[in-house]
Amino acid sequence: MGTKNVRLDEDVYERIKAKKRDGETFSEAIDRLTAETSILDLYGIADPDTEDEFRAAVDGR
Repeated sequence: MGTKNVRLDEDVYERIKAKKRDGETFSEAIDRLTAETSILDLYGIADPDTEDEFRAAVDGR
């Protein structure tokens, strides 16, 4: 895969830099920050006890 040079305003650069994780390249950070996210991406991230607590809280509303 090739690379491209991109010109960023300094304030944009600083915002990306502040959100960049340790060991993450700018390209990886921008990819992560601009990725499309779906509610389905959250499926299975909670343990069963936490899921039950969430479900009870939602049902209680």
